Amino acid sequence: MTYEYKVIPAPTRGQKAKGIKGPEGRFANALEREMNRLGAEGWEYLRADTLPHEERSGLTGSNTSYRSVLVFRRAKSADLAAFQPETLTTPTVAELPAPKATSAEREGQIQPDSEPEGDKTLVLSEDDKTGASAEKDPDESEAVENLNVALKKRVETLEQSK
Repeated sequence: MTYEYKVIPAPTRGQKAKGIKGPEGRFANALEREMNRLGAEGWEYLRADTLPHEERSGLTGSNTSYRSVLVFRRAKSADLAAFQPETLTTPTVAELPAPKATSAEREGQIQPDSEPEGDKTLVLSEDDKTGASAEKDPDESEAVENLNVALKKRVETLEQSK
């Protein structure tokens, strides 16, 4: 998204208003009014900056003074017209059929909520923090080795293509 910027001089004097006392309050009121005026026009306050300004002094001299400015921005109108939000549809959840009971469950030999006998729980020794002492599934270790080989081949092809 592209923006257009507006830079205005920061107020140097406060503005009187009902119920506002002191120079700090009047200065804050002047700043607030300026920011609200530009905000109503669609400008977003970005920051305040103090920048050096070189002025001529006499015929050949120059002085550097500093100016405070307020920076505002707003999106360019061409970008806003091109923005077309897309309305998303709510996904529907299809009902899934209930799982079918196995023949052993139908005959009453196995309770449907119980764990199958083939599941093994891995047991670690008390001082093992890496899992090296656990029983390993041979299929799983083979898959890990295949993955390592595939990753090594990928690295080699990437290095060759450089």
